[in-house]
Amino acid sequence: MLRLKNDRQLEGIRKSCAMLSEMLGALRPLVVEGSTTAELDDFAHSFIVDRGGKPAFLGYLDYPASLCVSVNEEVIHGIPGKRKLVRGDLVGLDCGIDLEGSFSDAAMTIPVGEPSAEAVKLLRVTRECLDRAIAAAKPGGRVHDISRAVFSHATANGFGVVHQYCGHGVGFSPHEDPQVPNYVGSGPNPRLVPGMVLAIEPMINTGTGDVRELEDGWTVVTLDGGLSAHFEHTIAVLSDRVEILTYW
Repeated sequence: MLRLKNDRQLEGIRKSCAMLSEMLGALRPLVVEGSTTAELDDFAHSFIVDRGGKPAFLGYLDYPASLCVSVNEEVIHGIPGKRKLVRGDLVGLDCGIDLEGSFSDAAMTIPVGEPSAEAVKLLRVTRECLDRAIAAAKPGGRVHDISRAVFSHATANGFGVVHQYCGHGVGFSPHEDPQVPNYVGSGPNPRLVPGMVLAIEPMINTGTGDVRELEDGWTVVTLDGGLSAHFEHTIAVLSDRVEILTYW
């Protein structure tokens, strides 16, 4: 069921998104050689709690951390731990905040040191997929307009698109209807109407779009071991435009 947000509710979500954006901006300089993924999670947790928020992912469906940290072939849901970052890594950071019942969600992928030429192209194209998806999200349009924008640009550049995981509604909880896939399939294709708040999140791989889940029950990796990148914004559909609520 679609849960539309009124002006008061949108304002609360804006504040949550602003806090999340500030946190990601502060976290970014810590993604350096020698940092552990657990240290990144500790920073995110403290930042959120110190400002009166709650980490939206911590405990959600029993997820054990505040931040998802996915490195290289890890697509999403990487669990922070003792792993130390090394030069050349691609590090996906995905986080959400519950601020007095208003939920935000955003992600970005950051290289450690100088990335390979393949990684540079992957990062660029994945960012462009997100930009194109948001540009396609017009009031009165449909979810598949977003999906088509991602899929067509990624595949035109020779990359694989993840099908098993997708964007979604957000605002009253971490995940709501509608689903926002990164490809055009036969599933629901609701119209974009004022009051919708969506998390749009291209997940793009250098090789196949196929993925598998590791034994930890969370970490999703590329099936062929190729690199993956993930960028995500929370947006609001208004009567005359779309507003990007998160930023980096």
